[in-house]
Parts: sequence; C-alpha cells; structure tokens
Amino acid sequence: MKEQWRLLKTDFSTAFTNMALDKAVLVANSEGKVSPTVRFYGWKPSAISIGYFQSLEEEVNLDNCRKLGVDYVRRITGGGAVFHEEELTYSIIIPEVHPQIPKNLLKSYGKICGAVMKGLNNLGIESKYVPINDIITGGKKISGNAQTRKAKTILQHGTVLIDVDVDKMFSVLKVPNQKIKDKLIADVKQRVTSIKHVLEKEILFEDVAEEMKRGFEEEFNVELIEGTLTEEEKELTKKFDKECFSARNWNHRR
Repeated sequence: MKEQWRLLKTDFSTAFTNMALDKAVLVANSEGKVSPTVRFYGWKPSAISIGYFQSLEEEVNLDNCRKLGVDYVRRITGGGAVFHEEELTYSIIIPEVHPQIPKNLLKSYGKICGAVMKGLNNLGIESKYVPINDIITGGKKISGNAQTRKAKTILQHGTVLIDVDVDKMFSVLKVPNQKIKDKLIADVKQRVTSIKHVLEKEILFEDVAEEMKRGFEEEFNVELIEGTLTEEEKELTKKFDKECFSARNWNHRR
C-alpha cells in the first residue's frame, strides 16, 4: 500500500497568508502532528516575494507596488525577488529524515523538482532540471524553486508559470537605470516562458494543479489525499500572518 500524504489546495490568498501558511505547516510537521504535506496555491493580489537575505528597499519599487496594488513579503527561504501573478505555486513540507528525501541539498532539490517536471510532462511539456533551483523547457525558465530546513524539516516551494507579464514584473522591481532595465526586460523575455506560451493555449489553474498532483504522486510513489488545515495550523497561520509576514519590522528588516 502506498504511503499517504496530505494535499492542501488553499486557493488564492494574500502574500502574507501564503507565507504564514507554509510556516504553520512546517511547525506542525516538525512536531509530528501532520503527515508530509504538498500544497498548491495562488496569489491574490499579485505580489513580490523577496528572499530571506535580501533588502526590500533595494529590490522592490514600493511606490509602484502601492499604485498597482501589488503585495510584497519576505520569505523564510533564500533566493531572489520573485513576481507572483499568473502561476501555480507549490510547497512541500516533509521531515529531513524521510526516506524519500536525499540528505544532500542538491539532490533533494532535484528530487522535488522531479515531481514538478513530471507534472509538466503530464501537461505535454518536456523540461529539464538546472541546478540549483531552476526548471527549464526549450532553454527557457518555467519554474524557480527555493528551500529551507528548520527544526529538522524541509520546506521547499516554487513557482510554475502559467503566464508571465515581464513588463509588469519590472515595473515593481528596482533596476539601477532605464538602459539596464530595457536590456534586462528584453533578456528576460528571451529566457523565461510559461505553460500558456509553450502550449499556445489558455489553461486553467485547476488543470495545472491536477497534473502537478499526479506528478508528485508519480515521483514519490505516494497517494496525495486532499485534506484541510488543523485548527492549530489555522491559529498559527493567523499568528504568523499578523506578527511576522505582514509586519513592517519583518519585511523591512534588512
């Protein structure tokens, strides 16, 4: 009998709630209160998330974010600034010692990204893992991923681009000057793609989620059972949202 993991479909939430939810599940899993969990979610409104070690003021055009109604939040994972709009975001929270997860950081990235690649393959998109944390198709990036390990528990989350608006993305990111900005926009348009662009058709968030579910089940040889947050996780999410991720001293700390 296949091991059963929990699947959470938490729909679309603010940047603060999304990050608080990931942390709440990490805490619950680290205490042995919930099974390994895979979560699929979106962002409403659109948002910029910055890596744990980045400076918000250096990376994000806060004035344009306010004008466009774009959230901004600091993640507990590393990496660079990411614009979240038309995408599916996944997270997986699992003990470090789980037999399915390689102890080596690079290999663990590869294993988890393998699930995303299988999901893309189910959609008809061949892809390739590029260490340390990218997935590409046709030479272009379609997924970026980030990982942290806390309390002997792994949290990895990443994006799967359904569509991408590069011009809007650069309107809320800080770039030193217009010449560099124009070059970067042109460069990113050449290096980044999305499911919509590859398949040349519209695709629903729900359809991407279903194929990603199958991808995780195939890669890890498990059964994902759709579940809900525990009452404790709900309370932790509210606490982390209020006290951390929507708090100025967290987001502006560097």
